Amino acid sequence: MGRLLHEELATRWEQLLLDEAFTGGALAWLPGRTARAGQLVYPSGGALDKLYFQEVSVNSGGNPRVLEDPGHIQLRGPVRQVVTSTVQGETLLAVRSDYHCAIWKTDKQGPPAPLQVLQVEKGATGVSLSPHLPGEMAICSRSGAVCLWTPQDGLQLVYKDSETLAFRDPSPWRWADFTAHPRVLTVGDRTGLKMVDIQGPPGCGLLLFRAGAEAACQKGERVLLAQYLGQTGPTCTPLHLICTQFSIYLMDERLPLVPMLKWDHNLPSAPLLARLLPPASPGSPWPLLLGGQGGQLQLLHIAGEGTSMPQLAGPPQSLPSIIDSFPAFPSLEPKRQQQLQERLEAPVIGLAAAPPCASVPTLLLFQLSAAGDVFYQHLRLQPASSLGEPPDHQASECPASRAAPSVDQSSWTPQASARCRRWVEALMELSPTSPVWAAPTFSHRRFLGHVEHQKSQTMSQKLRAAMAKGKLLRPEDLGTPPRAELPPAPQCSQQDELTERLAEAWEGGAAAWWKRHQGQTSGSQTQIKRPKRRTQLSSTFSSLTSCLDFPDTSSPPCSQNLATSEAWPQAPGTLPSQELTQEPWAHGVRRERRQTLRDYMAKLPLQKDTPGPVATPPSQASSLRATPLRRQTAVLSGSHTPRKKPRMGF
Repeated sequence: MGRLLHEELATRWEQLLLDEAFTGGALAWLPGRTARAGQLVYPSGGALDKLYFQEVSVNSGGNPRVLEDPGHIQLRGPVRQVVTSTVQGETLLAVRSDYHCAIWKTDKQGPPAPLQVLQVEKGATGVSLSPHLPGEMAICSRSGAVCLWTPQDGLQLVYKDSETLAFRDPSPWRWADFTAHPRVLTVGDRTGLKMVDIQGPPGCGLLLFRAGAEAACQKGERVLLAQYLGQTGPTCTPLHLICTQFSIYLMDERLPLVPMLKWDHNLPSAPLLARLLPPASPGSPWPLLLGGQGGQLQLLHIAGEGTSMPQLAGPPQSLPSIIDSFPAFPSLEPKRQQQLQERLEAPVIGLAAAPPCASVPTLLLFQLSAAGDVFYQHLRLQPASSLGEPPDHQASECPASRAAPSVDQSSWTPQASARCRRWVEALMELSPTSPVWAAPTFSHRRFLGHVEHQKSQTMSQKLRAAMAKGKLLRPEDLGTPPRAELPPAPQCSQQDELTERLAEAWEGGAAAWWKRHQGQTSGSQTQIKRPKRRTQLSSTFSSLTSCLDFPDTSSPPCSQNLATSEAWPQAPGTLPSQELTQEPWAHGVRRERRQTLRDYMAKLPLQKDTPGPVATPPSQASSLRATPLRRQTAVLSGSHTPRKKPRMGF
């Protein structure tokens, strides 16, 4: 249990530092019938297990407009990654969950049609779609296996290696993507990126990037995201984007291990989201969006086509994050204000953008938070000569979502302000989330009305109410159960040592009685030692031997008790316990227990008509005690062997 608890705490701590489950993003844009229309695909719900399809159109001013209510697909697990790809006019959608991957074929006229659902036993870490062949999907798992699924051939294993590429790293995270060649894949982990030919022999490959001295990496630098930029970028220069916690690298397949471009992003959170968008016009730089898990956004412009080396067209630009719009919201009560701030500070798990239009150089960005809210920003792109200036931005709420941040409320349109106000009102109407459990504080204050209400409730109602409120149910909340009174201690007799001992033990004074009894018997040296073979249970019945050792005329004599029957064997020709077998209650009782039962019934106050043992006069008792001696002499002088001594049958 301690080892499992330590592993769980270590896993939780790693998730707090870096939650790699949403690497790649869970928000995607599907192209629609026109260039300014499409669908937003994103998960929502408390468990992120509902995949929504929201129709969105962009007007001439660059603002989105919802066309109809979103449709959704109910899944059996949380959505971690959403990927889209359009090849030869066919648009495909791939979704990754924790242990499942699925692929759909989307149609502009109807709902998406599912093609295949795959189960990943070890846990899926990445999924990607081929930019060359329609329907081809690459899946990688925590075990280091990379599989390729096609509609014609199904699922096939193309690579497997449980060890990391460059050096040892304990992270089980793996990644796979496509390259400019249709039969070459990239396989990555925290230490580097490798190109693998799926048609070549196993183990054949070329290292594309390594976190080391070749790329001038810092100490402890690890790969967080690897993405092929040839899907929307210039196909003649097959570039790969590699993001670490410190920098981003642009790698060319033709020049492995040597970064074509390196830039320190200085993001306070891990960059797990990246999107390369097509340029607004031919010859313009390619917009590259880089998103951190904390909501920070960076906009880079990459220039260079053909054989020219890629480079940054101007300095990168920092875009406003979701939490930056918090001061622009109307003032609320302190508790509501904190609730709104926590909602805006939720981690960002998705990033998408509508393709820019040549007539209107604007960029429409969408962000998905872990709370299921979709935010967007409306940016006006600047010419390449003025990229050093911050871009003009407008932020408003997308009707498909429930929020819309902005840095300055003056830049909001009246429609956006009204939508944000409605979103805040709807958010305040929701039941607040249950607080983090803390150690309960106990109070002795009780209110009469509260106590009477508790008494009127049944046990099941109290349990349901406590579970609904998330409170700790104490025993006093259920009512004090009546304490069972201890039965009175039996009246002990001074002449019965067993009864006195049991009475003292019942009242908790067994130790004192034992010390007192030891003090009384330590001075007497005439105590007869009991046989060693006598059991501990038989020693408690001290009253059975008291009649033999200390006869008393006031108590019925024990002429043939258990100790006598054990010490003296029966005479030849004499039936065992001949005296006891004559009594009607002795039938069916073992021989070694009859004397004990006889002594017990002798202590009971018998009625006149109750059959039981008859008291023997003292003269007859003395003759009975002498009988075993004569029987012993007869046995010793006779030729018959003595009978086996009976034992206790307990």
